[in-house]
Formats: sequence, C-alpha cells, structure tokens
Amino acid sequence: MSLSGIRPLRKPLAACCAALTLGASLTACGGASTADPDAKEITVYSADGLKSEKGDGFYDKVFQDFRKKTGIKVNYVESGSGAAVQRLARERSNTKADVIVTLPPFIQQADGKGLLDTYRPKGADQVAAGDKDPAGKWTSIVNNYFCFIYNKKQLKQAPTTWQDLLDPKFKNKLQYSTPGVAGDGTAVLIKALHDFGGQEQAMDFLKKLQANNVGPSSSTGQLAPKTDKGELLVANGDVQMNYANLKTMPDQGIFFPAAGPGAKPTTFALPYAAGLVKDAPHRANAQKFLDYLLSPEVQQQVSAVGGGFPSRKDVKPTDTNATHLAEIMKGVDIFQPDWNDIDKNLESYVEAWRTATGS
Repeated sequence: MSLSGIRPLRKPLAACCAALTLGASLTACGGASTADPDAKEITVYSADGLKSEKGDGFYDKVFQDFRKKTGIKVNYVESGSGAAVQRLARERSNTKADVIVTLPPFIQQADGKGLLDTYRPKGADQVAAGDKDPAGKWTSIVNNYFCFIYNKKQLKQAPTTWQDLLDPKFKNKLQYSTPGVAGDGTAVLIKALHDFGGQEQAMDFLKKLQANNVGPSSSTGQLAPKTDKGELLVANGDVQMNYANLKTMPDQGIFFPAAGPGAKPTTFALPYAAGLVKDAPHRANAQKFLDYLLSPEVQQQVSAVGGGFPSRKDVKPTDTNATHLAEIMKGVDIFQPDWNDIDKNLESYVEAWRTATGS
C-alpha cells in the first residue's frame, strides 16, 4: 500500500504550554500578549494529529502554502483536544489564539464557554449540516472517524464485537485513552453509549472490560506504536491517524467492533473542527485562514497528504489514499451522535465511567 506524502505518526499529546512554532515563538502560558493586530501572522491552537514530526504532514503543507499565498505566517500550538479549550479559557482576559482546531465534543465545549466568535468560512455551505455549527461558531475542516486498532501479526483476524474484547487473552494487552481527557478516549464512551443502548448498559460492559484494560492514557497517539510492536493487542484510535501510521507501523490494523454477534460494525464522525476565537488578535487574517482551509485546493489534499476525509461534500478525491480509505469504511454503519446532549452531560457520563471502572 502506497502511503506517500502521509505523516508517519501522530505525536503524543504535548504539554499545554509546549509550542511548535513556524517562524515565530509565543509568549509563555499566562504571560502578557505581545500580539500586534497589524502583524501578518495568526496563532492556531490545535489538537494533535495533522502535523508531522518529519515536516511532511497536512498542516506542514497548508501552513507553508498559506504563507506563500498571503504572506501570513502561522504560529502553531499543539495540545490535547480538551487542553486547547482549557488554555483558551485561561487566557480569556488576554486572548492569544486566533483559531482553534479540536474534536467534538470539545469544540462544542469551547462554544459553550463563550470562547468562539461567529464566522462561516467560504465553502461552509458545502459542509454537511451535522459537521458544522448551525450558528456559525465552528466548521469541520477534516473529516475523520473513530476506530479501534489491533496487532495483525499476533491476531489472525480483528475482533468483530465488543464482547470479543472480554477474552482473557487481552488481559493487560488492551488499552484505550482516557474519556474526558483525550478526544478518541471520549469517543470510546460515545460509541459504547450508542452500541449498548444507554448509560447503564454501556457502563456495565466497560466495568467488565476493565479487567483487561492496562489503565489510563492521556494520549491516544502513544497507543499506536505499542500496538504495532505487540505490547498491546488492541487499542483505540481514529482512521486518519492510524491509516497515516501504516507506512511506519505496518503491523496495526483498523477495525470497528459491532454491538454484538450478527450486528453491523459502527462508528461515527470525529472531525477536526475549526472556529474563530472570540477577541482574536488577528481576526481578518484568521478569517482568511479559515477560508483557505475549506478551499477546494486544500480539501483535495486532505486524503493525499493528511490521510483523512474532506469536509466539503463537493470535493471527491481520487488519489490512492482516498481509494484505500473508502475500502476501510465499506460496510460500516455511521451514526450521528447527539453532540448537544454529550456536551451537556459529558461530565456526568465521564463520572459514571470513573465509578464503573474505578479509574
């Protein structure tokens, strides 16, 4: 399988204040802002997953091309999905970021905290209603789907149902990232709530699964290399990240557990969603960047360079990666979570998970 142009590995979650900058450095967390409103720059706070350690990832190309096109450089700060929102909240009185990119339900959380401003990027009309905020606070820029991964070398076939994961052979060989902390970890909870038909049934199962679970992990990205090496047999992930990893981690496979025997495998969209930060220091530049992210030119690169799925419905890539990604998703039922419910009740769901698992 040719994966040319794909970044090799989503890096582990960076510390909240860790910054990977392109052309400029940022002030320390909580420090005074030195932002010049007339400067040809923007600052993007983003969940990890779209930038490559080797400099050949989706963000790497987008940032470079955007600067060539507009003269605007991008300062990039990477963190976990929830950490990006937490940092925005801490800096509310002295906003440093212009754009935030994070996963559901954290983008809804940012909106609920009043951290986002209204802006509908050019091309947003081509994004499905479920992949954007009806009030214009955020829009998906790269589509993606939740998944699990397994070690193909040690397992002859992927587990087919949730119940398969209770097998004693997975004891201390199964791990998923922490719900409420990691975006993909929260996704485990969301899929369980859906597949098992409610909170009580989902928590009953996750309580049983805890017998095999290695323990908490704040980073989903750390689980892929462990699975590829065989330290883990099963872990959670997302299609974009794990597909991109296949070039350097060929022993991991992607699967979607079904609710039970005879049921179809399920997943749901877990897109990278972008929003204009309220009181952004460089609002006009940020709007240009959001427009650029949704341009047909960039959306065509989502699969070829980023290993993901374009957000625009009118963009139909035909590159090799797009073909392989379509094969991965074949036969999988895609459900639509009630993000408003999840945003409203996330804390109670996570608390129920902690109680059930003793985490």
